[in-house]
Amino acid sequence: MADSVKTVVDTEKIRKAALSGIPLSITTYTLSHEMEMYISDVLESFLKAIGHEHIKEYLAYCIQELAVNAKKANTKRVYFKEKNLDITNPNDYRLGMKSFKEDTLSDIIHYLKKQKEEGLYVKIVLQVVGETITIEIRNNSEMVSDEYVRIHDKLARSKKISVMGDSLSQILDDSEGAGLGLVIIMQMLRKIGLTEENYEVMVEDGETITRLTIPFDTKTKEGIDELSDEVIKAVDDLPQFPENIQELQRLLGDPEAKLSEVARRVSTDAALTGDLLKLVNSAAFAMGKKCNNITEAVKLVGFKGLKDLLYSYGTQQILGTSTESQKKLWKHCYKTAFFAYNLAKNFGKNSNLLNDIYTCGILHDMGKIIFAKTHKGVSEKITAFCKKRNVTPALMESLFAGNNHGEIGARIAERWNFPDILVWSIRYHHNPSIAPGAIRTLVSMVYIADAMCNYIDGTIDYYQLDKGVLSTCSIENEATFIAILKQLDESFNSSI
Repeated sequence: MADSVKTVVDTEKIRKAALSGIPLSITTYTLSHEMEMYISDVLESFLKAIGHEHIKEYLAYCIQELAVNAKKANTKRVYFKEKNLDITNPNDYRLGMKSFKEDTLSDIIHYLKKQKEEGLYVKIVLQVVGETITIEIRNNSEMVSDEYVRIHDKLARSKKISVMGDSLSQILDDSEGAGLGLVIIMQMLRKIGLTEENYEVMVEDGETITRLTIPFDTKTKEGIDELSDEVIKAVDDLPQFPENIQELQRLLGDPEAKLSEVARRVSTDAALTGDLLKLVNSAAFAMGKKCNNITEAVKLVGFKGLKDLLYSYGTQQILGTSTESQKKLWKHCYKTAFFAYNLAKNFGKNSNLLNDIYTCGILHDMGKIIFAKTHKGVSEKITAFCKKRNVTPALMESLFAGNNHGEIGARIAERWNFPDILVWSIRYHHNPSIAPGAIRTLVSMVYIADAMCNYIDGTIDYYQLDKGVLSTCSIENEATFIAILKQLDESFNSSI
């Protein structure tokens, strides 16, 4: 989202991003009045999606004030450059600031044009991270030591001001004029129960970043946790894995088991046979000829691969594949699995990834599928719970379906005694950076595969993806991302 590209608020896309923990980014070069209004509208939609619209006015002021300060910092860079002054030199800094305000205000159009020409932007990023709302205001002008000292000096003095009328003259600074605005920001944060600890200023990778961290209020957090518990209780009514699958799992765990006996057991289940043949004949195995022989298929996939296949097959048997919503979710999961397997095959440095990643891909959205299965069964409980807690049922359902499905899926997988690698991949597939180190690469590839499928569907944009995770597959820019995605998509479509 940028100045001249789009000013219409896509509320559905914002809602999906908010509920899935995907960052929303707005980039501007001049921070026009129209862009300020657009930012305000996006913030309103974002907060409404997560049930926090009541703090909109406070945060809108903070964002506007911080964005103006970021724009001013960019203006300062082009001004100093035009005056042949070194902004990192303390003497030049003091000299430049004497005339900065008057000179730029008298010819602001000129300086705004210059900073846009030089690519100096202001970026607002909104994201739900775990149990917090994170808001960042970024600009690609690194803060210099004089600016850092001034801001932290004003922050320190703002702590002493409890009422807006108290000693404001102590912090007003005509040379930069940001003192009062920062005090008001602190007052706004206090209004919603925050302190200076929720306000950070830092420099990272060529950007100055001001970050506001707003924890979910107790009511919302407890609501999500309690709703999750209600859904898990509802899953108690679901059957355990079918007996024939449990028997086959026990056979595969027997070191004395013979290939022919395993193949015979598989062949007694027509649906499992079909899934196994579909797997070995997919482009993932890159076979030169089609395999129709069960014994050969078991040999190709191996006992470990077959055991993993049983987890996804058994889950489908329990949760179902008959409704349109279920079919759509399973199709997404199989496509993610195919993408993840081939990413691991081409970019994975550890060949052991291939043993588990396909099944991890199939089951990554198990929480969403469970919700689709149990939705009718828990709807009355959700309604009663929300009425008791005065929380909108639609909001709670959306929060579960979006932001919490990884945790719910993982907890059910634990209940069904899935191996840790499957549990962890389900739990962390939206946040691979916090996954256990031993499986972080695997989860990262599932994340990328899932993101590629969502990118095809138009539900996310490239800028919303974690660039550190993308580097797992040597993806450094959108062109590379699209090139790999196109190749994988064509292979998947030809394998159907």
